[in-house]
Amino acid sequence: MTRSDVIEGALRSHVTSVKEHLMTGVSFMIPFVTIGGIFLALGYALSTFMGGTEATKTIFDATGRPDWFLAQIGTAGLTFMVPILGAYIAYAIADRPGLAPGFLLSYIIQQGTILKAAGNVIGLQGGSAGAGYLGALVAGLAAGYVARWIKQRNVPDMIQPMMPVLIIPVLTMAILSPIVIFVIGVPVAIANAGLTSFLRGMQGSEALLVGAILGGMMAFDMGGPINKVAYVFAVGLLTEQIYEPMAAVMIAGMIPPLGMALSNFIAPQKYTAEMYENAKSAIPLGLAFITEGAIPYGASDPLRVIPSIVAGSAVGGAASMALGITMPAPHGGIFVFLLSNHPGLFLACVAIGTIITATIATLLKSDFEETVASTETATSTQTND
Repeated sequence: MTRSDVIEGALRSHVTSVKEHLMTGVSFMIPFVTIGGIFLALGYALSTFMGGTEATKTIFDATGRPDWFLAQIGTAGLTFMVPILGAYIAYAIADRPGLAPGFLLSYIIQQGTILKAAGNVIGLQGGSAGAGYLGALVAGLAAGYVARWIKQRNVPDMIQPMMPVLIIPVLTMAILSPIVIFVIGVPVAIANAGLTSFLRGMQGSEALLVGAILGGMMAFDMGGPINKVAYVFAVGLLTEQIYEPMAAVMIAGMIPPLGMALSNFIAPQKYTAEMYENAKSAIPLGLAFITEGAIPYGASDPLRVIPSIVAGSAVGGAASMALGITMPAPHGGIFVFLLSNHPGLFLACVAIGTIITATIATLLKSDFEETVASTETATSTQTND
């Protein structure tokens, strides 16, 4: 094995481990996202029911009203989801000693007042919006690696019991606080503010392009890292009250299982009998926004399936963004579609993407030797005999 092979292998291993750390953070964050997004959406829905559209504008000032309580619960979930992301990325790297530094560093760089003051110190303006989930990703990785490095130091036996609960967390915070606040937090917050401004002002071809990209990413690896990047991007924007990308992502994530199941039903001769059974479970999975329902199809025939689902999801996501469809809930699929500003158009985008995926997959796939159609025919012949 050459030196370049060794280096490439080490690099691949490191990239894989980073992906795993990020996915750990995302998996712990999702329950906070789900609780926060759904309760906030229910608060807005109840506010609209009680006082019309105008009532939603004062929901956070209506102390004591039922919709106010729901909104407070939702806001708490969405506020803590970003520090939780950073905390559990650090936890995945350094175990318990990394948890508190990861949480605190990620929380601190969400505070606009702190970053604005830090920006004034270093001569940069515009960090008052907070660093968002991008900042939390970097802070969590930094906290985890620094905590793990300290954890691996040899110390006297009498100090060892204090390492995980006192020395490692405190030293990690002391080392990283100035770096995370001044070097990472302020620039990321400025970039985050620019991105938010761009997304708020999107229209026409810009919205189509962003929707198509998010949609394609949601379908490409059917629940893998690329899918999660698009999902976390949309979820992070919920805290900025930008709901269009979440609708595009949800619609795009529902399409792959539904589209492949539809193709399987209308052209059973192109699929095995086992895949026909999988189609029956892919329908509820797709409706529930579980993109992984398409994995059996993608694993068995990636060269035909992946282009089919990417095309359908890209069209669905682009149509959603172009039509200005919103979704304040981060998960739920068909169970939360009524929370959209245009429920009918939401379902229409899902249907259009599903049909496109089914059509392309059916055209690309050739007949299979042993299919559900042939199996049913053989069974019928044996019965008649």
